[in-house]
Amino acid sequence: MKYSEVTFFLSNPRMQRFLDSTGSKTKAVRFYKANLRIAQSIHPLLGILEVILRNRLIEILSSHFVDNDWIINQISGFMSDPALRFTHKRTGRIRTNNYLKKEIEKAQKRIRKSGATVTNGKVIAEQTMGFWTNLFEVHHYKLLSGKPIKIFNNLPPGYGRKEILNDLNTIRRLRNRINHNEPICFNGTVVDFTPIENIYTSIVNILTWIDPKLENWISDIDTFQNKIINAKKI
Repeated sequence: MKYSEVTFFLSNPRMQRFLDSTGSKTKAVRFYKANLRIAQSIHPLLGILEVILRNRLIEILSSHFVDNDWIINQISGFMSDPALRFTHKRTGRIRTNNYLKKEIEKAQKRIRKSGATVTNGKVIAEQTMGFWTNLFEVHHYKLLSGKPIKIFNNLPPGYGRKEILNDLNTIRRLRNRINHNEPICFNGTVVDFTPIENIYTSIVNILTWIDPKLENWISDIDTFQNKIINAKKI
């Protein structure tokens, strides 16, 4: 389709960024589709990472609490610990970090509303990547005695909770952008593949730090590098 036809369906504001960065209507359309192909290539890797991250954290914390249903039972445990109360630096008000507790309660409410019985498995299935990432947030991490980091068997020197949290949050934000069909190959208004390439590296690194075999396991579905090479030719 021509640029005018594409903008009719996708809107001028959405396509303008691609036009401004390429200076050509033809290239803008091609680059828009290249952006989609890159997102398409990285999406299964994001899914694999989220599932593996979730499952390993569940296993580690099930052992820590000696309770396979900890995600439900800990609503009144570490998720409600007084240590989660803090003074907001800007307002000076007392706040409570009850994100995890609220997410579990919201999941239970949705499950009951659907007419189903609340189970550990159903509550787990309702959680987003944000929930699992938040276990590395400093207050929760301390309450969990640092157990979340134990899912990584091969962390490089100098890498710990803070670095993992930063990487996971960056990956999570990319996931959200992809799910909302947002551009992922820009630095401001300039075409720049470096950010997405760095996030791809972080995804592969995190999987490798969990188990080195995972990098080889995903190799036959990993088309990211080829999509980047093709996009750079536009």
